Formats: sequence, C-alpha cells, structure tokens
Amino acid sequence: MNNLYEELLSAVHSVWTRRWIALGLAWAICLLGWLVVALIPNSYESQARIFIQLDDALAEQVGIGVADKKRDIERIRQTLTSAVNLEKVVRATRLGDTIESPKQMESAVLTLANNVKVVSQQDNLFEITATANYSSFSDAENAKLAQDVAQKLIDIFREENLSGDRGEMVETLEFVNQQLKQREKQLEVAEQKRTAFEAAHPELAQGGTAVIQRLETSRAALRDVEADLAAAQSALAAIDGQIAGTPRTIAGPSGSGAQASLAKAQADLASMKARGLTDSHPDVIAARNQIAALKGPAAQEAANGGGTVNPAYSSLQSIRAERAANVQALQSRRAALQSDVSSLMASAIQDPELSAQAQRINRDYDVLRKQYDKLLQDREELKLRGEVKTEREAVKFEVVDPPTTPRSPVAPNRPLLLFGVLVVGICGGCAGAFALSRVRSVFSTTAGLERATGLPVLGAISQNLTDTARALRRKRLKYFYGASAALGGLFVVLLTVEFVQRGMVA
Repeated sequence: MNNLYEELLSAVHSVWTRRWIALGLAWAICLLGWLVVALIPNSYESQARIFIQLDDALAEQVGIGVADKKRDIERIRQTLTSAVNLEKVVRATRLGDTIESPKQMESAVLTLANNVKVVSQQDNLFEITATANYSSFSDAENAKLAQDVAQKLIDIFREENLSGDRGEMVETLEFVNQQLKQREKQLEVAEQKRTAFEAAHPELAQGGTAVIQRLETSRAALRDVEADLAAAQSALAAIDGQIAGTPRTIAGPSGSGAQASLAKAQADLASMKARGLTDSHPDVIAARNQIAALKGPAAQEAANGGGTVNPAYSSLQSIRAERAANVQALQSRRAALQSDVSSLMASAIQDPELSAQAQRINRDYDVLRKQYDKLLQDREELKLRGEVKTEREAVKFEVVDPPTTPRSPVAPNRPLLLFGVLVVGICGGCAGAFALSRVRSVFSTTAGLERATGLPVLGAISQNLTDTARALRRKRLKYFYGASAALGGLFVVLLTVEFVQRGMVA
C-alpha cells in the first residue's frame, strides 16, 4: 500500500515538475479537437405524420377491398424513397441549386436516401422523418431544408396516392380498348367466314348450328331420356308388384253393405203395403226411391263376390295408369331422338371433311365471342372502379402533424463533445508529461532510487531557493494558472457561442 502511495506521489510530482509541457500538450489537443468539432455540421430533423382512412362502402361494393388499398399504400410507402422520387425532392428544394451533372445528382440522391425515413407506426399512420446536415448550408438553412424535404415527401405521397391510380386506370383502359378492337376485327372475320360456309353448305347448318354440334346435343338428350325411361319402367314394375299383392275387394261385416240395405228397404215396402198404404203415400214413394237407388250398388257388390271395393286398390290403379303413360311418352321421345341421331350421323358420314371444317369454324367463332364478351365486361368494371377511385377518392388522406420546424440540432451533441475534448486534452497533457518523466532517468523519491539501484540511500538534500528564485517561481506559477484559466475560459466561450447559434436558428 505504501509503495502504491509513493508511486502516485511520484507520478503527480513528475507531472507537476513538467507542468508547462502538460499544459502545452493540453492546449494543442484541445485546439485541434475543438476545431474538428466545429467542422462537424449540425443535423436538423423535421418530422411529420399522415393518416390514411381506408374504409369506403362503395369501393368495397365494386371490388376495391381494404386489402387492395393497404397493398397500394404499402407500395407507395416503399417507392416513396425511390431514386425517382428523391430526385424530385432534390429538384424541388435548395439541394438542386448546385446540381450541374448527372453524377452530382446521383450523389445528392444517395445522400438524401440516408437522411429520409418513412416508418409505419400503425396500419393507417405513417411518420416521415427528414434530416439535413449539409456543410455548405448554415444552421438556419439546414433547418428550413429539413422541413422542405418532409413537406415535399408529403406532396409526393399525396400525388402518388390520388393521381397515381388515375394514370394507371387510364393506361389500363387504353390497353383493354386496344384488345377489344383487335378481338372485334377477328370476330368479324370469323363471323363472315361462318356465314359464307353456311351459305355454301346449307345442308350442314340449321339455325346457325353445325351438324356435329347438333349430333352431340341429340346424343346427350338421348342418354338423358334413356336414363329417365329406365327409372320410369322401374317405378311401373314396382307399382305392378304392389297391385298384385293388394286385394280388389274387402269383406264387410254381416248385415251391412248394399245388398243388405236393399233387402231391408224391400221388406219395409212390403210392410207398408200390408198395412194398407197406397202407392201415392209419401212413405211408399220414399221407400221405392230408396230401393231404386240401392239396386245399382247391390248389383256391383254381387259381381265382386259380395265384398266392398278396396280403396287402396283403386288408388294403386290410378298411380299405375299415370306411370304407364309416362313410360309410353318417354319411349316415344326416345324413338324420335334415335331417328334424329341416325339422320345426323348419316349427314356427317356423307362428307366428314366438311363436317370437321364446320365444327372448327364454329369452335373458333365461339372462342372469339367469349373472349370479346369477357373483355367488354372487364372494361365496364374497370370504368366503374376508376370512377369510384377518382371521383370519390376512396382513400382519405389527412396530415395529422405537419412538418415540424427544427429549433435545435439533433446531432451532434456539441456541448458534450467540447467538454469531452477538454477532458481528453487535460488527460493527454498529463500523460505526455508523465511519459517524458519515464524517458529521462530522474527519481522523485529516495525509495525509488533504492529500488532502482539496490543500494541504500542515506539521505536527501532538500532544495533551497533564494528570494529571487522564489519570486520567479511565483511569477511563473501565475503565468501557468493564467494559461490554464485561459483554456477553461476558451471552453466557456465556445459553449456560449454554441448556445447563441442555436438561439439564432430558433
């Protein structure tokens, strides 16, 4: 511990004895460092925030969804800092005043790209940050330049968002119209070719439909009819089975039925006559009418074996008649289709080359017609989408925070740098003086001499100064303290100048 204390005292003494060297080195380091700090340009930063509203019911109704608009806005955000847009910013601000060659423009664009940031804080909120730190401009000019750059980026964002879609829509419509004109010419040629062929070969066309197409249609219809006929025959066979298992009549209880009622009515009439009632008596007349009404059902009941007609049997008979008629109609339809298919096959076999040519002509015409109709529909949809985008402006653009006017530089932290240079200068001067003491073989204490030589030191002689020497020492100390205070005063002056310059910018 004593050795460490002695070493510390020795180091302090070494620096103190060479204090003018330490002070000179401190002045040199501080002047050089402060000059470097003074050459660093101040960086001024301007920030702005914009909000974009994506909701619009009509836009979604015509197919412009929120996801589409988000993709468009993200695309604009990514291309906002592209070389083309940054070149627009350079030309619209003071940065373009000194641009005289493409190489200078390229360098200015690259520098500006490092000083501009567009950050998405939320889905609909974007922050634009512009920094200006050009050494050729003053602090006030750099502050104004940062604000101008941020404002120009907002203008480009608005222009790309509102007028970019309009230009793209016009170009798309022009392309679709060109395609429509081409398809229309091709469709006219195909239609003329088809009309000429049908006029030259009327036997292969009927109502504008080729034989092969009619043949395929008839075959498809025949397959459908045969399937329906098989189902109808199966249903008819099923109802026949149900009828075979259902009795025609059902036996009624004794004393009931038409025959029993007829016998009772005849017995009642005989009883009336036995009582002496005449034929004109109302009861006799009513009994005769009842007997006349019961004779028919009684006769039918007798023909059925004496039972009652089964209602289920009658219902099944009605269903069978309906299904049998359906089967007969389907058989007639099948016969007609088979005849049509046979005649069409005969026509196709007579000249297969003409049939193939007719099929090819109709196929080409149908393809062109479908393409033309699809393009026509797409053009109308694009017109509607374009009108919604340009007239309603589905994306609502709003500047939440306009570009701020920088009041103080964001970088560098010049007061801290000035103080750091002062500390480095003082430490560097002390280190230089201490290193110089180590180079020269001078011992500050007797203990250091003993350790270096290995011999005992009997004593030390203190320095004895005259009055003149003491006065000279005090004078030199005043000069030293004055030079040291001047270094500190220069630091204070530089700090004052820095704060005054900031106040002038504000």
